[in-house]
Amino acid sequence: MSSATAGKMDTYVHSGGGERRVLIPHDVALPPSFAALRVLQMKEFGGETMGTSWSVKIAVPASFDVAPLAREIEGVLAGIVDEMSPWEPNSHLSRFNAAASGTSHRLPPGFFKVLSAALHWARMSNGAFDPTVGAAVGVWGFGPGARTSEVPDQAAIEAARADQGWRSVTLDRPNRTAVQPGGVALDLCGIAKGYAVDEVAKVLRTQGIGHMLVEIGGELRGEGLKPDGAPWWIAFERPRGAISGASALPDMLLALTGRSVATSGDERRYFERGGRRYAHTIDPRSGTPVAHDLVSVTVVAEACMTADAAATALTVLGPEQGPAFAERHGLAARFVRYDGKTLSEQLSPAMRAMLD
Repeated sequence: MSSATAGKMDTYVHSGGGERRVLIPHDVALPPSFAALRVLQMKEFGGETMGTSWSVKIAVPASFDVAPLAREIEGVLAGIVDEMSPWEPNSHLSRFNAAASGTSHRLPPGFFKVLSAALHWARMSNGAFDPTVGAAVGVWGFGPGARTSEVPDQAAIEAARADQGWRSVTLDRPNRTAVQPGGVALDLCGIAKGYAVDEVAKVLRTQGIGHMLVEIGGELRGEGLKPDGAPWWIAFERPRGAISGASALPDMLLALTGRSVATSGDERRYFERGGRRYAHTIDPRSGTPVAHDLVSVTVVAEACMTADAAATALTVLGPEQGPAFAERHGLAARFVRYDGKTLSEQLSPAMRAMLD
């Protein structure tokens, strides 16, 4: 593996071989005694939500019955879908999107929290993250409407952008209300899944469970340790693993203890036309899918909602502005690029500091 310096970021280009790197947060809390861990057993359960899967691994006494806990988690996830899913026509989000101009809507606590966080990221990123991008997402066939593999014409793109704009959404925090300015289509898919991970972890904590790994559609949070005293080791997603002729980057393992991780990439939802890949991440500033050579951005953060939103924002910001933003805000981020022949990566200073 060779390395070069790009500003204050390291750039790695894989030269073959079976390298493996390890990331360990410096403030990992160890239990006072590992003996208490060894009497616990690993239990795993999960299901389907948000068009993907969810899973939970916990270290608990052998007698612990996971069935009531699984039902409680299913209820929490169903509530999040009812609040924020653009695919459910009767969700609170869908009703807000369909509401008349100038109407005020009292939002459920979770919806209000996520929308508030989304608007915070919109301000931080100067609109690279924008929760009002729903119409543009739909025009490109990635929303709740019919899927398409066709590139929309410019008139359709401009029409979708006409009512877009995060600054137009007004929140009243004391009353937990939001005003529909007219035609705005909220889309919280770039942040709601991370929020859901945080909420599942909260349910586990309320049950006195301190050793857990929660995953929803590739976004994860880990706390505590496994029964054998090992951390929750997770491997970063391999971006564009099927690229013919491109050497894979060395594996990167993270000790996910007291941290969350989220990845934004172009592998799962996309279509191809004229030799170009159109991925589902829309640049709100243009109303079109991101067009640079970043294929994957992974962020490690305290809250999964933060990691989720940051990964989306950094993907939109791209291979130059994204790393600068991550460094400026102390984000632990990994950027992977593909130039048509070679995969390369950059690690932000906060991510690089975790390298063991």
